[in-house]
Amino acid sequence: MSELEAADVNFGKLFASIDAMDTESFLSFIDENATFRFGSSPPVTGRDGIGASVNNFFSMFAALRHDLMRVVADDNTVICEGEVTYTRHDGSKITLPFANVFEVKNELITLYRIYIDIGPLFAE
Repeated sequence: MSELEAADVNFGKLFASIDAMDTESFLSFIDENATFRFGSSPPVTGRDGIGASVNNFFSMFAALRHDLMRVVADDNTVICEGEVTYTRHDGSKITLPFANVFEVKNELITLYRIYIDIGPLFAE
């Protein structure tokens, strides 16, 4: 098992689905009753709510690309660290560091927390 296939989830494919802004593919990694929290936003529970939240977020950008630098796994907890480059609709880009914490059960993500400061993303 490679480091991107920790806890029986292929995190390389997960991040590829995010970078493709493919919500349906993204949701295939998410448990029906999962909890998702992006930064300081309130947590969202359930696949439908997570899908709506992710679709809304994707609509804010022309593209995004994740570069994973490290994946650490311990039992059913996985931490991914890296940088994400957002391409705004005006074509400008910004790269920000992130860390994600996942809990996995039965090969699906049950808890997905994203730690990132997106303030610079919306600064003029």
